[in-house]
Amino acid sequence: MTHMTKAELVAAIADKAGLNKTQAKEAVDAFISSVSTSLKAGKEVRLVGFGSFVPVKRAAGVARNPRTGEAVKRPASASCRFRVGDALKNTLNA
Repeated sequence: MTHMTKAELVAAIADKAGLNKTQAKEAVDAFISSVSTSLKAGKEVRLVGFGSFVPVKRAAGVARNPRTGEAVKRPASASCRFRVGDALKNTLNA
């Protein structure tokens, strides 16, 4: 499985949007910052047709070390999930 790096994404956006790479990098950085700020504030970011970034909170609890079986306290944490939109799902399955 291959992946796209941030530099490759910036180059692709620059090409498709007719921007130079500096402008495209600023746009990508602004997108990441805006999504991160919204998620940290507990707000979902919904891009119709693409998908939604959804903030999730995980309560503190007890986990087990798989090697030793020892119980370990797990602190509460925040994360994010991505829910794919119908248009993107259809594109991926076409």
